[in-house]
Amino acid sequence: MPDIQVISFDLDNTLWDVNSVIRNAEAEMRAWLRQRVPEFDSLTGEQMKQLRQEVISNKPAIAHDLSALRKAVLENAIALCGYRSGEAKTLGLGAFEVFYEARQQVAFFEGTIAMLDELAGEYRLGALTNGNANIDKVGLSGYFSFAFSAADVGISKPAPDMFHAALRHCQVNAANAIHVGDNLIDDIQGAAQLGIHTIWTNHADESSEDSSHPPTETVDHLNDLPGAVESIRAL
Repeated sequence: MPDIQVISFDLDNTLWDVNSVIRNAEAEMRAWLRQRVPEFDSLTGEQMKQLRQEVISNKPAIAHDLSALRKAVLENAIALCGYRSGEAKTLGLGAFEVFYEARQQVAFFEGTIAMLDELAGEYRLGALTNGNANIDKVGLSGYFSFAFSAADVGISKPAPDMFHAALRHCQVNAANAIHVGDNLIDDIQGAAQLGIHTIWTNHADESSEDSSHPPTETVDHLNDLPGAVESIRAL
C-alpha cells in the first residue's frame, strides 16, 4: 500500500476552465491598449503569431516562460505599430499587467474548494503548471504549500524537471506522490514515467485507451477526487 504524502495539481483546465479566463484577460488587455495604442487593433492574428515565433527564435530561453514571452511579444507588436523602443516597452509592460491581473480571475470547477479542504488536512498539496497562474492571486495559497511552473524550471511538462523539483522540495520518493491533471501527455504521462501515481481529471469525457501511460485513477468530477486518492492508497 503506497504511503501517499504529497499530491500535486495542474491548474489550468484541471481546477478551472482556462479558455474563458484567457478570453476575458485578452479582452481587458485590448480595451486598455485601445485607449493608448489604437493601432494595435489593426494587427492580424497572423502578424501576432509571426511576432511570437520571432521572439522564440531570438530568445529561446523564454519559450517556456509565458509571462516573459507575452511581454516581449507585446513590446514588439507595439513597436511595429510605430512607437519608439522605450515607449513600446513601457506600454507593453502596462498591457501585460492588465492581462496578468485579469488572468488570475478564475472560476473554480464545482467541488474544487471542498475537495482541497478535505485533502489539505491529510496531505501536502502543491501546484505544477505550464502556465502563469499565481496561487496567491487565484486564492489557493491557503491549500498549496509549494508551486512550480515551467518558467521556474525552464521547461514545460511532460519533461520531468517540474516533477523532480516537487519531489526534491517535499523530500519524498515518486511512490509517495500523486499528480492530478487534465492532460494525458503533459500531466499523466509526464508524472507516470517517473513512477508517480496519477489521477486524470476527465472533464471532457474523453478516452484514455490510446494513452501510453494510462492514469492510475480517473475522475469526471472533482468531488470524486478524495475517493480516487483512497483507491490509490489501497493498491
